[in-house]
Amino acid sequence: MSSPRPKPATPSRSTLTPSPAPSGGGEGRSLEEPDVEPDTEQDADLPLTMAASVVLTSLPKDAHEALEAVGKEGEGEKVTVRLVPLGAAKPLKQNRFKITASKRFDTVIRNLRRRVGVREAESIFCYINQTFSPAPDEGVGNLWKCFKTNDELVVHYAITPTYG
Repeated sequence: MSSPRPKPATPSRSTLTPSPAPSGGGEGRSLEEPDVEPDTEQDADLPLTMAASVVLTSLPKDAHEALEAVGKEGEGEKVTVRLVPLGAAKPLKQNRFKITASKRFDTVIRNLRRRVGVREAESIFCYINQTFSPAPDEGVGNLWKCFKTNDELVVHYAITPTYG
């Protein structure tokens, strides 16, 4: 017969509270109310340890700038999508079109449904580079950056499931 296993120790709130400052003899500071000064130009380049990152209440200036740059990237940019039929799917006369990179993949699916003549109740299966089926909420620009072939996002489509 085996004895009951002890529960693993989980850190309590008191173990996460920093110890009092040695010179002032003040009370320990809680994580909800850290005493952090705003970033200055010289502080932005200093590396932070993982322990220090727990106490941050705001991102450093350089992180804000990087996030803003990523958010603006590809706003008005257009990407080329090429549609390739699989199996018994109807081939299209115009199989290439441009779409704004910030659109979601479900826009491509709706456009394809309209072009092929598939009703809303019927299924259409889309695959990127004959490999995987992306989620409808995935960004077209992100798919294009990661899986483009000759500067085109190649989308294979079928009326019946083709892979897996």
